[in-house]
Amino acid sequence: MECVPKRVLIADDAVFFRTLLKDILLKGGFEVIAEAENGEEALERTKTLEPDIVILDVVMPIKNGLEAARDIARLNLPLKIVMCTSLGYEPVVDEAMKLGASAYIIKPLSEKKVLGVLNALYQAV
Repeated sequence: MECVPKRVLIADDAVFFRTLLKDILLKGGFEVIAEAENGEEALERTKTLEPDIVILDVVMPIKNGLEAARDIARLNLPLKIVMCTSLGYEPVVDEAMKLGASAYIIKPLSEKKVLGVLNALYQAV
């Protein structure tokens, strides 16, 4: 049985959601190696830290989550991109998947929802 990658970078401009997500991930056995408050920070930290999973909020300043997903996917690193947003409409989901996202989590966040999505990413392998 293959071990689920555990090193996670969280990018969300809201401290509340970063903290909530971090707490959920820690309970689920994940290691949060970095946080970012915008897409540009997420891209730079991904380049230097090479996390297994990058969780991106869609709506962020400087570089939004869709732009960050596109740029991170272009790095060709062995990681999964998970989009996280309260905007749950189909065009955003489709666009995120086209830009390199592997999964999508709709806010409000729950432990069951977040851990279910992250663990499912690696069971399909």
